[in-house]
Amino acid sequence: MSEFTLSDLETIVATRAKAAPEDSWTAKLVAAGQRKAAKKLGEEAVETVIAAISEDRKNLVDESADLLYHLMVVLKIAAIPLQDVMDELARRTSQSGLQEKANRQNP
Repeated sequence: MSEFTLSDLETIVATRAKAAPEDSWTAKLVAAGQRKAAKKLGEEAVETVIAAISEDRKNLVDESADLLYHLMVVLKIAAIPLQDVMDELARRTSQSGLQEKANRQNP
C-alpha cells in the first residue's frame, strides 16, 4: 500500500504550478485561471459519476484520481490550503451527517 497522501499531492501541485506552462499540465491549468481549472474539475466529476454508475472499478479509480488532482489545482488557484478543507471535514464529522446538514440549513 502506498504512503502517498493528499498533502503530498498538494505539495506536488504547488511545485508544478511554478513551472512554465509549456512544461507542466498543472502550470498550464493555473495559468489559464480558475474558470478553466473549475471547468476541468467539473468534467472529471461527471466522468467519475459515469464510472461509478457503470460499476467500472478500474475507471472509477482512475477518474477519482483525476478528480482529486483537479480539485487540488482549483484549491491552489483559490489559495485555499488543503488543511482548511480537512479542518472543515473534521468539524463536520464531529456530528452526524444528518445533524450537520440540518445545521447548514438553519445557521
